[in-house]
Amino acid sequence: MAKLYFYYSAMNAGKSTILLQCSHNYRERGMRTMILLPEIDTRVKAGTVASRIGLQAPARTFTTADNLHGIVDRAHEESALHCVLVDEAQFLTRPQVRQLSDVCDGLDVPVMAYGLRTDFQGNLFAGSEMLLAWADTISEIKTICHCGRKATMVLRIDDRGRPIKDGRQIQIGGNERYISVCRRHFKEGLSRPAAGELPLLDTLDDSEPA
Repeated sequence: MAKLYFYYSAMNAGKSTILLQCSHNYRERGMRTMILLPEIDTRVKAGTVASRIGLQAPARTFTTADNLHGIVDRAHEESALHCVLVDEAQFLTRPQVRQLSDVCDGLDVPVMAYGLRTDFQGNLFAGSEMLLAWADTISEIKTICHCGRKATMVLRIDDRGRPIKDGRQIQIGGNERYISVCRRHFKEGLSRPAAGELPLLDTLDDSEPA
């Protein structure tokens, strides 16, 4: 029986790199994969999953209104799929996570979803919440805070490196907009006064060992 996998992490842990390597491994063995990418992710050219180390591959983009089971089912009928991989899975809707579970249970095709667990305020994304509840296998992809501890949270920063505490949950960006930090530095970042503060990376205390 095919399984639904959820691989989560903070930013810059190499999620897209691992996804692309997984797809390559299948294809190297003559198997067919489909990579799904939310249309909202506009950091690189449309229809492309790209990693920070230069790897990239074409992807099928989707909107929140799309039925992912239907998309996969049609592709599977044309030529058998052996794995479906989803990048930026935190942007899935709750119904779409259920549709991906139907891909596993009805089409017997494994689905591997990669995404963030929480947003810049420490709250679960809807897609991640549903995946944590519905996935057969949940795994953390680890990365580190600048202090050396494991990074589990994400801070949104302005152009001066100061934490942004309010705003829309979804705002597309990379290293210029977000940094991954440990829980301690996440709390310290959000507790700083909004005005007159120094850039985050100039004020954090890194004296304690990881």
